[in-house]
Amino acid sequence: MAISRPTLAAIRYGYGLRPGEEPPRDAEALLAQLDLAAKRKPRFPREGAGGRRETASRVMSLRAAEAKAAKDGKPNESIRKETQKEALQIYRQDAMARLAQAILSPFGFHERLASFWTDHFSTSALKSLPMRMVVPLYEAEAIRPNLAGSFANLLKAAMLHPAMLIYLDQSDGAGMDAPAGRPGGRAVNESLGRELLELHTLGTGSGYTQEDVRAAALILTGLSVDRRALEVVYRPRISEGGSISLLGEVYEDDEAGSQDHLRMLEDLALNPMTAEHVCRKLVIHFVADEPPADVVAAMTAAWAETEGDLKAVYRAMLNHPRAWSDPGQKIKRPFEFVVSGFRAVDISDKDLSRLLDEMDDDEQEDDGPMRKALKMASSTAARADAKQRAARANDLTLAALQRMDQPIWQPPSPAGYADLASVWLSPGQLSERIAWARLMAGRFGQRRDPGTFLDAALGDAAGQNTRDVIAQAPNTNHAIAMVLASPEFNRR
Repeated sequence: MAISRPTLAAIRYGYGLRPGEEPPRDAEALLAQLDLAAKRKPRFPREGAGGRRETASRVMSLRAAEAKAAKDGKPNESIRKETQKEALQIYRQDAMARLAQAILSPFGFHERLASFWTDHFSTSALKSLPMRMVVPLYEAEAIRPNLAGSFANLLKAAMLHPAMLIYLDQSDGAGMDAPAGRPGGRAVNESLGRELLELHTLGTGSGYTQEDVRAAALILTGLSVDRRALEVVYRPRISEGGSISLLGEVYEDDEAGSQDHLRMLEDLALNPMTAEHVCRKLVIHFVADEPPADVVAAMTAAWAETEGDLKAVYRAMLNHPRAWSDPGQKIKRPFEFVVSGFRAVDISDKDLSRLLDEMDDDEQEDDGPMRKALKMASSTAARADAKQRAARANDLTLAALQRMDQPIWQPPSPAGYADLASVWLSPGQLSERIAWARLMAGRFGQRRDPGTFLDAALGDAAGQNTRDVIAQAPNTNHAIAMVLASPEFNRR
């Protein structure tokens, strides 16, 4: 059965169909989302960018003070526990808001691009306790506002954000000729320079050498983070002076504020190898594990013509006939699978808030005398029921993604999450997806007509075999679970 273009647009380039939401008709409808979505603030961080900086700064200051006191032999265990609890709760609320953002937004293509670029420029909330508060800020202010502009601006915003510098230990490095880099001082940190070339721009196999990695690292010296204000700063004492050669270009540390690193990032953004690497990754993500060479070529040509204008690059991909052929080439990654499942059951903002409340009810153990009194008055059975509700809510959301190996903002390495079917088609993965589908059917599948749900979830993407299986299901919950576990629902 042929799939209509709107259905394919919603599944391949978005997070799937949602009842009552008109799917994009064509490439231009997908591209129109970018300007519309840019006008809306994301649901995270919960207190906004400015508020998050204040919150993170306060928590980090308390942690630093406690660490100093502990070093002096006067540890304060209560401060450590309180800040840890607060940071973890903030992370959970932000992660649920990130999930809600993808589920409820009518701009699926924009949301998918936000996920792609956050993964391309990976950072991790597991790096440190403060990073649990900083990484959501990173996506909100470095990635999302720049994903439809020039790649150079996106590259600079991502590489020069506190989250990236903290994640790749840039604050700990110094140039060899810098006062702090002399014998007995700091060593040169090559992590940021290596990932810049290997992952973010040129890509592996592009011909750069270890000398190029070191040169990039030296050009980046001097960049650090004011952890109190959560801002990137330039510190001359840890900067490498003089001329540095990288890929045939010479960079001089002779401008106020050291602008050589900005020129390096702009040059890398325009490098043909960067265009090839990034465009190939985009096609792998959206179209097929084996990216059609002609689609990549059309995108790199648009990159060269527009000096890396990302909207033009996306248009070149979406306007290519191969971008609309052979549906089902990709396996949904866990986040995509879970989001599309919630969209299929038409979950509301209120329902998502209820899930978070159920999770929070089990976490709030010491929220003041009123809560303590209520808990003391409640029965053991009631408390056990609250714990069960919290566990079920978690099993549908954050814990589910953890078990499926794609927890929010926690990639396994700077390379991000894998984007190939071989990684996500293991027996363990499929078992987890089936278990999740059953949980979803039990919570949100009641009083639904299986045939109506199948059409809402897959439209004309549902094959006859799947329709026959659903029609023969012994009960409604089983049928709903089978829709979510079907091959068509797990592919895009």
